[in-house]
Amino acid sequence: MRAGLGFPSRFRIFISHLHGDHVFGLPGLIHTLSLLDREDPLEIYGPPGISDFLSCVRSTVGLRPSFELRVVEVGEGIVLEGEGYVVRAAWVEHSVPTLAFSLEEKPRPGRFHPERARALGVPEGPLWKKLQLGEPVKTPDGRLVRPEDVLGPPRRGLKIVYSGDTGPSEALVELARGADLLIHECTFDDGLLERALRDGHSTPSIAAEAALRAGVKELVLTHLSARYKDPSLLLEQARRVFPNVRVAEDLTRVVLRRPE
Repeated sequence: MRAGLGFPSRFRIFISHLHGDHVFGLPGLIHTLSLLDREDPLEIYGPPGISDFLSCVRSTVGLRPSFELRVVEVGEGIVLEGEGYVVRAAWVEHSVPTLAFSLEEKPRPGRFHPERARALGVPEGPLWKKLQLGEPVKTPDGRLVRPEDVLGPPRRGLKIVYSGDTGPSEALVELARGADLLIHECTFDDGLLERALRDGHSTPSIAAEAALRAGVKELVLTHLSARYKDPSLLLEQARRVFPNVRVAEDLTRVVLRRPE
C-alpha cells in the first residue's frame, strides 16, 4: 500500500517457508483485503504445511475472508505457468523446508523487419501485427509468409530469482543461472560464517559467490540481521566477490530493462 501498487484483481503470493518472519504477515494481509471488500480469489503458493497454517489461523482467530482463498502446496519445478511467464521453485538449504522462486518471462518473438515483409508482398497493417505476434499470414496473392521469414531471433525475457532463507545452495545457483536479478538473503557478515552455516543462513561472500557462479547481472542483499544499522560492511564484503550488488531497504525500487 505504501508503495502505491494497490491490490489488483489478479495477484499471487509466494511463501518460501513457514518461519514466522516469512508467514506471520499473511493473516493480516488477508484481513486487510477483506476490509477492502475484495471479491476476487487470492492464490497463495507455498511449501507443504501452508494449508495447515492458514486453517489454524482461521479456526483460532476467526479469519473469514470475503473472497476465496486458493492455497497451493508446491515443491521443486514449475509451480505456475501463465501467459508470457513461468514461476519455478527449488529447495534450498535452511533449517526447515524452504523454497527459492524464479519469475521468468518466456522468450518473445524476434525483432520485426518491415523491409522483409514488404519484399514478400505483405501489406502494412493487421498482417504485420499477426507476424509480430508469431502467427503465419497469407499475402493478397495467396502466398504463405511465416513469422521466421520476417522476424529476427527470439528475444529472451527477464528473469528474477528470490532465494528465501538459505545457506550455500547448489540448487539456488542452478535456479538463478543467467538471472537479471538475484535477491539473496544475507543474515550475517562474513565474520559470523560459522553461525550462518549452523543456522542455515548466508553471509555477503556466500551470496556474492552464488551470484558470480550463476552469472547473474545484479545482486540485492536482503534479510539482514537487526544488528547491522549500517550496511557498508556487508556491501564491502560482497563486492570483493561480485561488484554489482546493493543492499535492499523497504520500498527499494529496482528497474530492469530487457537486453534490446
